[in-house]
Amino acid sequence: MRLLLVDDHPVFLEGLAEALSRQADFVIAGMVTSSAEAVACCQRAQPDLVLLDLAMRSLDGLAVLKQLRQLEPSPRVLMLTSSDDAADALAALDAGANGYITKAARYDELVEAIREAAAGGRPIGEMIARRLANRDGHQPLTPRELEVLGLLAEGLTYEAIGERLGIAKRTARAHVVAIQEKFDAANNAQVVARGYERGLLR
Repeated sequence: MRLLLVDDHPVFLEGLAEALSRQADFVIAGMVTSSAEAVACCQRAQPDLVLLDLAMRSLDGLAVLKQLRQLEPSPRVLMLTSSDDAADALAALDAGANGYITKAARYDELVEAIREAAAGGRPIGEMIARRLANRDGHQPLTPRELEVLGLLAEGLTYEAIGERLGIAKRTARAHVVAIQEKFDAANNAQVVARGYERGLLR
């Protein structure tokens, strides 16, 4: 898996590249510290996934994300940032990010998020997931339930959700049932509607 790392802190980039290189199937296709370099390097290196910081000195990470979304082919993008603000996460996901995780995440959580985002999932860090779910005082969804909710909103079946996340069909259905209980919803249509009402879907 080819990874492009985008962050305006060179020391952090070096450490991140060294850590991710421990994974046998991860290849660091590039490391850049500015938005202009990010777009150019992405066109040149054709990465499978871009790890993008949200706040950089030269340009806002959301603006870079939108530029990357206009490329053909458009790479998958995982936001890796220091911001644990739910509003920032929602803004990034709404702009097309394929996942959002903070720099406070454990190494194994980051590796798992990279694999999920590259495989078509929508990983959200545990801290962000809790903040998104708790914004309105509702019973919180787990990070996995938030992923399932997003895929359910896309119209995917239990089987398709299972395939996307690498879990069994019955496990996908169990997650949906759990969400229904937390949302006090009678069916999947109500689940999706309440997901939008609570700001968990955009």
